[in-house]
Amino acid sequence: MALSRVAVIGAGTMGAGIAQVMAQHDREVTLVDVSDEALAKGMGGIEKSLSRFASKGKIEEDALPQILGRIDTATTLEGCAGSDLVIEAVPEDLGLKTKILGEVGGLVSVETILASNTSSISITTLGEKSGCPERFIGMHFMNPVPVSTLVEVIRSPASSDEVAEAVIDLAKELGKVPVSANDSPGFVSNRVLMPMINEAAICLMEGVAEAEAIDDIMKLGMAHPMGPLALADLIGVDVCLDIMEVLHHDFDNDKYCPCPLLRQMVADGHLGRKTGQGFHHYD
Repeated sequence: MALSRVAVIGAGTMGAGIAQVMAQHDREVTLVDVSDEALAKGMGGIEKSLSRFASKGKIEEDALPQILGRIDTATTLEGCAGSDLVIEAVPEDLGLKTKILGEVGGLVSVETILASNTSSISITTLGEKSGCPERFIGMHFMNPVPVSTLVEVIRSPASSDEVAEAVIDLAKELGKVPVSANDSPGFVSNRVLMPMINEAAICLMEGVAEAEAIDDIMKLGMAHPMGPLALADLIGVDVCLDIMEVLHHDFDNDKYCPCPLLRQMVADGHLGRKTGQGFHHYD
């Protein structure tokens, strides 16, 4: 199954990162978002990321125009037509995702694979809403996409073997390491990670230690490359809250209840690196 033309829906941090990686590996990409402004911001992020790669000698400087030339943009979902693979990478909102996937399912070929970059929402539910559950799968890239190697591949009971094999092969061609998981809230990555971040936030809220100390303890004592609160800032505090809400709702278990500090930070607009203020401050 040749996946040479890829559409990515959502030009935010994750969608732009996915588009960049696809273009770097010779895929023709259409990046879709609701406005020219959002697309310009996404493309600007891609250009900066590629420039950093070039400055570090990871790609040739003269390759940048070729890579960027493989990315087209569109402000409507019709831009997905003709794609071999469509990856949805919009915010973690079930209603938004199902609306988009339902529309896309009616625009693309019966051979097109549909995937979601969701970090916690049921692949089974999203597949059903797409209208083509056998061609639907989860491709959960990690942030930052151009650097992180893992792709969590999540099958629903309806996902075909052919589709799973195709996206696993693609992930390998992208220089990623695909690891399979079955459909369950949060899958493996966020079912394990987010409660740790949540507990770190509780420790901070209860005055057990300062944010820097919490992160240092986990880095120095547990060999984590980044502390949980700094990682929450990188992911986005709002994204962490959204995932905890999904876990809490879907498991109906209070051990997944979001820390009140997460809610307060989101309400205050302290979302992490993207706003300059989260658990830590960023210039």
